[in-house]
Amino acid sequence: MGSRGLRVPAGAPGPARGRSVTVRRRLRVLDEGVLPYREALDRQSELVRRRRAAEIPDTLVLLEHPHVITLGSSSDPAHVLITAAERERRGIELVETGRGGDVTYHGPGQLVAYPILDLKPDRQDLHAYLRDLEEVLIRVARAFGVPAGRSRDATGVWTDGGKLAAIGVRVSSGWITSHGVALNVSTDLTQFHSIVPCGIPDRGVTSLERELGLAPARDEVAGELARHFGEVFDREIIVG
Repeated sequence: MGSRGLRVPAGAPGPARGRSVTVRRRLRVLDEGVLPYREALDRQSELVRRRRAAEIPDTLVLLEHPHVITLGSSSDPAHVLITAAERERRGIELVETGRGGDVTYHGPGQLVAYPILDLKPDRQDLHAYLRDLEEVLIRVARAFGVPAGRSRDATGVWTDGGKLAAIGVRVSSGWITSHGVALNVSTDLTQFHSIVPCGIPDRGVTSLERELGLAPARDEVAGELARHFGEVFDREIIVG
């Protein structure tokens, strides 16, 4: 596994959200480039196994996927709006996955982050974990001048223009996390017409490119995501 020469912007994270931590735990950041979704599932399973066995530190995997529609544990099949024949014609996979949430789309121009974390001993709270992931994404958006925030009734990160980032996680035995977040950087937003995004029919999607009028560099966004993840989760960033 590589790190694509990822550069994390300078800035030493302090204690996150009022937590008092004497020694920061390490967070290894891996930038995997483009990885097919099923291969990424296998990679996550192996990392979860190794994290549970304390063979590796907490790990943040950054990547992009080729076109794929994924079904979470609470998905409604009716939220996939195109036929199998149309998916085949357009080169879009359909994969059932073990994360929470409904239907979502991944594809080029979307930065995906999979945290493989041991939430013990002080973060064994799924609600707080989701809010912390939202906080990371809000800070990333604001680093590029995009005002973003939470929705009262839906997980994720939003702007006035729509949903900027989706979140779908899994927490397995031993409080080890997998799956994670998807941030639209320069995503072709018409691809979301193939689904009802996250099962919400009346709210659109957006991207950093749409909000700014110009897409920031993917590697720059990845660096900011790693930096803010370290700040919010109070981790010392180790690249590669």
